[in-house]
Amino acid sequence: MDSEDQHVVMEEKLEGKRRKGKGRRKQEKEYKLLRYEELPEYMKENEFIRDYYRAEWPIKNALLSFFSWHNETVNIWTHLLGFLVFLGLTLLHLSRHVPQVAQLLGHLAWSIPTSAVDNVSCDLGNFFGEAAAFIKLYISSETAATSSPLPPAAAVRWPFFVFLGGSMFCLLCSSSCHLLCCHSHRLNIFLLRMDYVGIAVMIVTSFFPPIHYIFQCDPHWQLTYLVAISAMGFVTVFTLLSPHLSTGKFRAYRALLFSGMGLFGIVPAVHAAVVNWGEPRRNVTLAYEAAMAVSYLTGTVFYVTRVPERWKPGWFDLAGHSHQIFHVFVMAGALSHYGAAVVFLRWRDEVGCGTP
Repeated sequence: MDSEDQHVVMEEKLEGKRRKGKGRRKQEKEYKLLRYEELPEYMKENEFIRDYYRAEWPIKNALLSFFSWHNETVNIWTHLLGFLVFLGLTLLHLSRHVPQVAQLLGHLAWSIPTSAVDNVSCDLGNFFGEAAAFIKLYISSETAATSSPLPPAAAVRWPFFVFLGGSMFCLLCSSSCHLLCCHSHRLNIFLLRMDYVGIAVMIVTSFFPPIHYIFQCDPHWQLTYLVAISAMGFVTVFTLLSPHLSTGKFRAYRALLFSGMGLFGIVPAVHAAVVNWGEPRRNVTLAYEAAMAVSYLTGTVFYVTRVPERWKPGWFDLAGHSHQIFHVFVMAGALSHYGAAVVFLRWRDEVGCGTP
């Protein structure tokens, strides 16, 4: 090869390196976190969150952002952890009816090491050791409790599992929406719709345990209330399918629709309290349900007012902004309602009813 040919080959190699370098720089620039002003219009939902946005990212990059910091990280994790909590509760209750689940949980209880961190500091080791021991004791006690036979007049379990399933569906939809809505306009609209569907499903399914068990001996009212809340959920979802209603401008309208669904529960709650006025567990369930209502309504206030980021734009971009606080209150409300549902279920197991 003569010198001229060698020169051509070298030029081609250099040009290839330049192109690769430009490609890398372009990719880094394209997938960096953006400020609010740099966002496409469809993503400008909260002007008080000023920075750390993802926009027009490929699915792979969006999925990998699960492990990085941006202004959706806390939103993703709060409801993902909530989903895992409800999944665990579902498995614990299933273990009473499915022997394979009980065996799995029993094996898990004894396979958790009580000191898996011997090579780290003593304090940290004690912390993890105590945490592991607590988890082991909790799972052991739950599986032991659920291994006892059900009473002869035990109530059906499906309304309870409907609530658990609805909660998991809502939390998983929410977490997925916050993770992947940065991909494209089309996927953004679809995921927001699924998020709203998840909220409606969670609200509707939350009514199933209390209404089914309280009014089990009065199927007329049982059916009336369940049909009414299901119809409200259907109308709410159908209304929110419009992409126009997914924008930040209609935040208060969406909150009003969902709050209206939740507040409908006052009607059967008053009815149930009057019918069961002498029931000793009435105050316990009312306390649980009051905690749920306060949690949901408080979270909704943060969601609508966009406090605290409204007061200090840019200060709460990564942590502490209103939607993250809203997520925490949603979890608190769901767990409060779970506590009430357990009381309703055990009460119906004890008192029984001629109506299955």
